[in-house]
Amino acid sequence: MKDTALVTGASGGIGRALARQFARHGHDVVLVARREDALEEAAAEFEDSYGVTATTIVHDLDEPGAAEALYETVRDRELDVGVLVNNVGVGTYGEFHEADLDAERSQLRLNVETLVVLTRLFLADFRERDRGKVLNVGSTAGFVPGPKMAGYYASKAYVNSFSEALAAESRGTGVDVSVLCPGPVDTEFQERAAMTDSLLGSLYANDAESVAVAGYRGLLAGDTVILPSVVSKATYYGRSLLPASVVRRLAARVNGDR
Repeated sequence: MKDTALVTGASGGIGRALARQFARHGHDVVLVARREDALEEAAAEFEDSYGVTATTIVHDLDEPGAAEALYETVRDRELDVGVLVNNVGVGTYGEFHEADLDAERSQLRLNVETLVVLTRLFLADFRERDRGKVLNVGSTAGFVPGPKMAGYYASKAYVNSFSEALAAESRGTGVDVSVLCPGPVDTEFQERAAMTDSLLGSLYANDAESVAVAGYRGLLAGDTVILPSVVSKATYYGRSLLPASVVRRLAARVNGDR
């Protein structure tokens, strides 16, 4: 029997596509997001199409103590989660000195704090039983600094580095930790981040489904860093070939207005 996968941010975009991959391959899924109607729609799709059990948890992870509350809900409902997929996240766009501090705090909570707390709680269970997998959704943004999206790029740098370190800590155990690092993906992210007028916001290197396929395969293969596109591979391997000042200027260009 395949392990149950819990996916945060599962109501749309990469999260829903990742949940679909797990369901398609016979995993029961626990779908977590704020939008109840979208969660129920996804659960019905997965159960009807793949014959798995899809459990929904309507939960706003951008609240104090939300990650701990989600973990306790999973335990109270006796959901035997064996795969944690940390996908929920947001982005802010614009020069930092003009940033809305509440939006920046929300970005840190969702992109970093929630991921760290959920990983700590579930990883302890996985290590105790010597079986389990963690897939964190990072980004190629985490490989370089990002003018106009300084906080977002920095948050993804944390996720990428954090995940690689945990993968090393878990080496030789029955637990795998991977980080999925897509480049630009055609989802609602750009609109929510108010960056549709940027050059980067107009570029889509991949669709959510192909990213999810790469993520699932990479996790099952035990890959630490999963690079699902030519853009992500070029950023990962090419960042050290250019001077840091050039990398910063290129990032500022692609994040700037078209």
